[in-house]
Formats: sequence, structure tokens, C-alpha cells
Amino acid sequence: MDEAGPANRIDNRDIMADSDALILVDQEDRRLGHLSKSLCHEGRGVLHRAFSLLIFNDRAELLVQQRSAQKRLWPLYWSNSCCSHPRRAETMDVATRRRLWEELGIRCDLKFLFKFQYHAQFDATGAEHELCSVFIGRSDADPNINREEIADWRWVGPEVLRAEMAGADSSRYTPWFMLEWDRICRDHRADVLAFGA
Repeated sequence: MDEAGPANRIDNRDIMADSDALILVDQEDRRLGHLSKSLCHEGRGVLHRAFSLLIFNDRAELLVQQRSAQKRLWPLYWSNSCCSHPRRAETMDVATRRRLWEELGIRCDLKFLFKFQYHAQFDATGAEHELCSVFIGRSDADPNINREEIADWRWVGPEVLRAEMAGADSSRYTPWFMLEWDRICRDHRADVLAFGA
């Protein structure tokens, strides 16, 4: 079951702030402590827990978003449906559902696929350094986007997306999305195709 939210679904003061504490982890995802979102992304970044959500419709098309121009890292790049971090005291389940609702106004069941670690340097002042859990879900509802987080969105078929990422348009996509999409196409293609069955 999926649900799209009303226009005024959330108070933007509830959206994750740069001062919110993220969960620092080691390569085995063991909690090491906490650090503000801002400091986790400064310089070369500090390894912290994160998640990426990929939402498909009944045609197995993926909902992709263009990140807001206000984003500190990778503004206006296209990326997966939703990505963020659990807050200090949140479980992954609570965090993924919270963020899906905050950014897209969608509620749907999520299935864990895999976890991967990556480091991506945006510029001299900031980077992503995350241990990222990847989930997929299905929703046939068009999103009700949070304009402070998302500039634009679209549904895109898997083959069209693969072609864009392999061509001249590849520089328009976030590095973590390209890494996870490559692995999904390689190792989890059946999971994606099942949404269109």
C-alpha cells in the first residue's frame, strides 16, 4: 500500500538540520559515537551511517529526484528517490520512513537490499563518507515533494537510466546513486523487475 501526503504535511523545522547528531560507525557498522551533520561532511568527511531509498512504480520505473540548489553537496544533481541519515536515537526503520514522508510525501513498504561504504569528494570543503544501507519500495502515487529539499523529479525506466549513466549525462548524477544503481542492475535486477510484474 502506498500513500501520497497533503501539501502541508510537515513542519520544515522538523527536517534534519546541520546541527543534528549523526551516528558515527566503523566499517562493520558498529556505533562509535555521534557528530553533527555539518562536521560529518566537512573536509574529507567522517564515516557515518546513512541510507538510500529507491521507489519504483508498477511499470518498474524509478522515481529520481533533482537535489535542491540549496544543498551544500551536489546541488541540482539527479539522485535516487530519497537519501539521508538516521538521527542519534533513531532506528533505521524509523529514519527511512520519516525521511520518505518528509521529502516525498510517500509512505510505502521498504525492502533492504544491501549495504556499501563509499567516499566521494565534492570540493575542498566537503565530502560524503558513508556506510549506506539501500532499500527499495513501491508506490504508484506521484510524490508531493518538499521544495526545500528537491528541485524536480521524474519517473525513469531502468534501461533509460542505465543509458544516461553510461553516456554524456553521467556527470548529472550523484556518485552514490551511480554506485548503488550499478550494483542493483548487476545483483538485484529481479527485485526491480518484480515491481512491473
